[in-house]
Amino acid sequence: MRILIISESINVEDSSASKGRVALITNLHKAGYVLKVLHYSHKEIQLPGIDCTLIKEQKWTFFYFLSRLIRVFQRYTKQYINHRLESWFGFSFTHTNDTRSIAKAIRSAQDFAPDLILTLSKGGSFRPHRAMLQLPQLQSKWMAYIHDPYPFHFYPRPFNYVEQSYRHKEAFMRQITEKAQFLSFPSLLLQEWMQSYFPAVKGKSCVIPHQIKTDTELQPTPSFFVEHQFSLLHAGNLLQQRNPDFLIQGFLQFLANNPQAKGEAKLYFVGNYKKQESILKQYQDNPALVVSDYIPYKIVQSLEKKAAVNIILEAISEISPFLPGKFPNCVVSNKPILVLGPYYSEVRRLLGKDYPYWSEANDVAAIEANITKLYRLWKENPQELPLNRPDLTHYCDEKSLKKVLDGLSIA
Repeated sequence: MRILIISESINVEDSSASKGRVALITNLHKAGYVLKVLHYSHKEIQLPGIDCTLIKEQKWTFFYFLSRLIRVFQRYTKQYINHRLESWFGFSFTHTNDTRSIAKAIRSAQDFAPDLILTLSKGGSFRPHRAMLQLPQLQSKWMAYIHDPYPFHFYPRPFNYVEQSYRHKEAFMRQITEKAQFLSFPSLLLQEWMQSYFPAVKGKSCVIPHQIKTDTELQPTPSFFVEHQFSLLHAGNLLQQRNPDFLIQGFLQFLANNPQAKGEAKLYFVGNYKKQESILKQYQDNPALVVSDYIPYKIVQSLEKKAAVNIILEAISEISPFLPGKFPNCVVSNKPILVLGPYYSEVRRLLGKDYPYWSEANDVAAIEANITKLYRLWKENPQELPLNRPDLTHYCDEKSLKKVLDGLSIA
């Protein structure tokens, strides 16, 4: 199969989404497919053994001129008017110019003769998807990868909010679900969630989970990380909806109940923490808590493999249909995962209802109890505390990915 991939970015340092897209592209290559990647990363990037082409922004077009005019106006007047413009037109002029640039690149790449065209995006952008809506002659080959709920008023609480342009965004996603030949989602719960809003999802969808990337060499760990301790690691952005306070309270309660652990247990937060800075500042004098801002992705992967326990922290909610981008990294690290999230979540569904180290994200007593159980097992034998889930490793590898794609009815 020949697959033309249009990815908004393949720069693994710009977002967790891009890390996931690169892992997917890499595993498609490992699975034996012939790939051509068009990307809008704003800089030249090559992936080993894969044909990658940077899409260049069209300049001196009508929408390029309007986008720069608005940018200059906002810079000098300090009046942000993009939301109002989007309520009228659906999208910013920058977004429109970007999607036209991407559409032009897709047209130019048709000599590749793809069997499948896969669009990958990040955040709430979906620029490659909007570009494909401008190319009806290619939609019979189109697989739209929908990585998150969309639009924002269809997110579960507490993430949801209503944009001024919500009607345009809703119509936009409806077009994607109706026009694309195939739809793919990183989680089953997300597929079901989106199908409840867009009936066209039914019958044309598949689940492609975030992929394990196994060719990463261990990197030296940062000086703040102490190896061979009972280290609990939360790697990734602390979004506004991911409140770490209950986790910290549970950890400190564990230390209070287990004084012997004070010299050998640490809780690490690695990643952007600005949204939770006020909470973390309350504990800044506690030596058992270590907070670090962003560090390079390869080093984070090494930390995940050397930590005693990895943490997945989700929002306090009724449901979490998201599969966190770091989930496959946690699986391949083969360390226990302390899961803090809703009863109905994709992470808990995959780990199983009997997984022992899960609790609601605001249940301090349960968090403390799970940390204590993990600590006692670690004390018995620090080397024998594996996750031991080959089923999940296989679920996120290139063999399962190939099985999903080969099962599609591609003309």
